[in-house]
Order: sequence, then C-alpha cells, then structure tokens
Amino acid sequence: MTEEKIITVFGSSRPEQGTADYEEARELGQALARRGFALCTGGYGGVMEGASRGAKDAGGKTYGVTAEFFPRGANAWVDVEVRKKTWQERLFSLIEMGDGFVACKGGTGTLVELAVVWEMLNKSVMRGKPFAVLGPFWQPLLDCVREVETGSSARAWGEANAKLVYSAANAEEAARYLEEKLKSGKGQGIDEPKR
Repeated sequence: MTEEKIITVFGSSRPEQGTADYEEARELGQALARRGFALCTGGYGGVMEGASRGAKDAGGKTYGVTAEFFPRGANAWVDVEVRKKTWQERLFSLIEMGDGFVACKGGTGTLVELAVVWEMLNKSVMRGKPFAVLGPFWQPLLDCVREVETGSSARAWGEANAKLVYSAANAEEAARYLEEKLKSGKGQGIDEPKR
C-alpha cells in the first residue's frame, strides 16, 4: 500500500497482558501491521494496548485517541496520541480516522462503537469502510439485530443485499478481510473473502 491506511480497533480496556483477549488483540495488531496498515485504538489498556503492542512488534505505526474525560495518558505502544476533550469527540475521531474497523470482545463502550459504526454504514452516512468483528463474542447480537431488521417490512435496511459487518474467526482472517476489501476498493458489504 502506498498511502497510509489506518485500521481502528475497538475493544475492552480490562484484559491484562497474558490473558487470551489481550494476546488475541496483540495477534491482530501484528497481522494488521504485517499487511502495511497503521493502527488506531482508544489508546488505553487492555485490548487497545495489546493491539498497539502487536502492531509495534511488527514494525507498524500506532495512533491512540484519548480524552480528557479519562485522566490517564496513552499506553507505551502508541506513537501518536490524539487528545480530545470529550468522550463523544473521541468516539467520532476513532471512526473518522479509520479506513476500516475491527471490534474485539468488549463491554458497553465497545458495544457503542460497534453500534455507531454499523449504523453509519447502514444509513450510508459512511461508505466504503470495511468492518469486522473478531471471534464469536458479538455474533448473537449481530444475529438478533439482523433478525429484527430483516423481519420488518417498513423499509429496506443497509444489509438488504450484503452484510455490513463481517465475522472473522481469528486475527489473521480479520486482517486478510480488511486487506482484500481495501485493496480491491470495494469497501464493505460486497462478497466475503476466501478462507
């Protein structure tokens, strides 16, 4: 890739080094950096730290979007800290900076991030940005929302022709999906990558 492409990774701040969720995020950061992507996270600990650390392990560039709302600064693996005043500004900066997205396992903050990106894609507020969820954690939620939306005859929704959120089994698959979508220029919602 010639111009910098940034993947924003969402996930819980709770996992500690050595836990499965932290190490999975670290693998994701490595897989993305090996494909030439820069990485953007919320800049703090847990999944955000693991993904940033993995990207640095593989020689990648990292961004961390932090907020004055949280008193601490970015983790040690963030190259460029982007400091925002409010939580809301932080959220939309994370989205605006990303050329693609991955949602890892997380709590209510990650749920908000997943929902906002999905809705922006659904309403075509944002186009052409591929989005993957990592592992099975979010699948029941995706299935429930899709069931409600496709069961409604009121109006068509963004996934009428193709899914806007791809479910990746592991870090390598998520990175491969984003690479294929961004290299092809097809963005989200068109075809699924070869497994």
